[in-house]
Amino acid sequence: MARTEVDKQIRAFVREHIGKQDKLDEKEKMSPIMQALKAVHSVATAGDSISPEDLKKQRTGMDLFSKLVTIPVGISFKGVKVKDINCEWIVPDSAHDKRYVILYCHGGGYTCGSINYARVLSSKLCIHTGLTVFSFEYRLSPENPYPAAIDDAMTVWDHLMYLGYGAKDIIICGDSAGGNLALEICSRLRSENRILPRAMALMSPWTDMTMSGDSYDECKDIDPILTAEYIKACRGAYAGSHVDFSLPQFSPLYEDFDGYPPVLVQVGSNEILKSDSERLVERLKKSDVRALLEVYEDGWHVFQQMPIRKASKAINSIGGFIYDNV
Repeated sequence: MARTEVDKQIRAFVREHIGKQDKLDEKEKMSPIMQALKAVHSVATAGDSISPEDLKKQRTGMDLFSKLVTIPVGISFKGVKVKDINCEWIVPDSAHDKRYVILYCHGGGYTCGSINYARVLSSKLCIHTGLTVFSFEYRLSPENPYPAAIDDAMTVWDHLMYLGYGAKDIIICGDSAGGNLALEICSRLRSENRILPRAMALMSPWTDMTMSGDSYDECKDIDPILTAEYIKACRGAYAGSHVDFSLPQFSPLYEDFDGYPPVLVQVGSNEILKSDSERLVERLKKSDVRALLEVYEDGWHVFQQMPIRKASKAINSIGGFIYDNV
C-alpha cells in the first residue's frame, strides 16, 4: 500500500478514535508512526471495556499500526496454515544458519494482535539475528479464553517438531502477553516431561496477573501506554473474574523455574509492568537459571517496535544473546 494512502488511513483513525479537532491538530504534528502509536493505545487503554465494539477498534488499530512500519529489505514472508492457525515464516534472503528457528509469540493482552501486528517485531528479529522466524496467530479472548492461546501455541510447537526441529533448535521470543505465553509454553512442556527450548528472549513480559509489583503504583503516572484498568480488563477476558490469578498458568512469575533455559528480559523504566520483569529475573536466578535483565531508561511498553535508536539497541542485544546461546 502506498505511504500516502497509509497516512490517510491513520489520520482517519485518529479523527475517529482520538476525538476533537484541536487534539488532532496537535497530534498531526507528529510523524504518522507516532500518531499510530498514540491512536492505537488511546483506544486500547481508554478504560476497562472489552466490548465487541471496543475490541474491533483496538484490533483495527493494531493492524493499521503494522502498516506504518517499514519492513526491512532482505527478508521474505510466507503464510501457512497449521490446522486452523494462521502462521508465517519470515526468512532471510541471504545465506543463514538453518539449524535454528525463532518461535515468536505476539502481544496484545491476549485480546488483540495478529500476524500483521506480529510482523513488526518478527521482521526485526529476523534481520538482527539472521535466523528464520515463525510467528502464529493464536485465538483471542474473550471469544476464546484460556486455555485456547496456549493450546494453539502447543499445536504450533508440535508442528515445528514434525518439521524436524528439536526443542534445542528453537528460541522462543515474545512481547507483553506473548512473553506470558512463551513462559507458559515452557511450563506446559515441562509438565509433559518434554524438552524445553534452547533459550528465551522476552520484551516487557506480562508475568503477574495479580498486579502486586511496586511498579503498578510507582509508574502509573509515567507509563504512556498501559493502565491498570486496561490490564484488569484483559486478564478478566482471558482468565475470567473468579479465578486465582496467582496460579502459574495465569501468572508464570509464581512458577517453579527449575530446569528452564537461559532467559533475556527487556523492559522500559516507565512501565507499570516493570516489576513483572524484575521479579521474574529474581525468581529465575533463585532457580539457578541464567537470566539477564535489561532496563531501558525512559522506555515504554514494547518500545522495540518503534524505529528509534533505543529499539535497535535492544533488538541487537537480543541478537547477541541468541548468538551466545546457539
